[in-house]
Amino acid sequence: MSASRTLDTYRLLGRSGLRVSPLALGTMTFGADWGWGADRDEARKIFDTYVERGGNFLDTASRYTDGTSERLLGEFTADHRESLVLATKYTMLRRPADPNSGGNHRKSMVGSVEESLRRLNTDYIDLLYLHAWDARTPVEEILRAMDDLVRAGKVLYVGISDAPAWQVARMQTIADLRGWSPLIALQIEYSLLERTVERDLIPMGRELGLGVIPWSPLGSGVLTGKYTRADLGEAVEASAAGTRKNVAAASGALTERGLDIADVVREVGDDLGRTPAQVALAWTLTRSGVTSPIIGARTTAQLEDNLGALDLEFDPTHLTRLESASAIDLGFPHDFLRRPLTRSVVDGELKIEERV
Repeated sequence: MSASRTLDTYRLLGRSGLRVSPLALGTMTFGADWGWGADRDEARKIFDTYVERGGNFLDTASRYTDGTSERLLGEFTADHRESLVLATKYTMLRRPADPNSGGNHRKSMVGSVEESLRRLNTDYIDLLYLHAWDARTPVEEILRAMDDLVRAGKVLYVGISDAPAWQVARMQTIADLRGWSPLIALQIEYSLLERTVERDLIPMGRELGLGVIPWSPLGSGVLTGKYTRADLGEAVEASAAGTRKNVAAASGALTERGLDIADVVREVGDDLGRTPAQVALAWTLTRSGVTSPIIGARTTAQLEDNLGALDLEFDPTHLTRLESASAIDLGFPHDFLRRPLTRSVVDGELKIEERV
């Protein structure tokens, strides 16, 4: 399989004309506030390396590293803000005692955006995501508040992360019918460890014009080969703070199945003379509907290694090995609709070309 990508070979994001790099730079690692991120100087080197190579798509969130991520990006982007696509997210609780400082509702959204604008030292956010579904806020409230921010010029585009497919589809339909700003990006966990999104979320994104932005394409580091089965026996607190192993445990990535898949990734990497991280990232780039996986390097060396995924070439046998090792059951109705009996009663002997 041929690969000729570079960071400055841009892709359109969803149903929009916005051009973004094929790998986004995630900045949850910018700042050591959570115990495992990059300090200011290393974060600056990571940022500069990415941008100098032609990268333009930066991802953060309102509460990453307790706000340090946004503050550092505000400093780093000051000299070339217009040439960068800056994405942030709202939803996370900003003040523990304030019930309205988090959630999906209008007050939370507007307050979070105003804080993000100040920290990012900018007049506008290129892409605002709803960060995580709260299952409480009416979708019309979310969509209208997003549209108001777009009309006010504080946000240019809107997207959604970590939400049920049926709710996202409903929201996109309402936005289309009412002439509100459509969702153009769908940020979801997607990797060789987490493929259940192939059941509904990714097909929905393709159908409704949302570019898929995978987070954790390295499976919390498990697919890089950094963990072994000895790590399974250790008592590790499931937490986002402390160490990266805590994050892997909290995310459910550090499991026997995860390590089995990581073994196959390493074997394919050995065949190709590539690192496991490059193999895992390159696999996501081959997937239909995916626009720009997010890489979250903590060092410049890690970033350089990750960027090597851009020109990695698979042959069909490598892809078959990776996909067999990580395969999931699609479940009902997908498996049912694929059965020969079902196809025979639906199509009979007809020969019908699939829509491209």
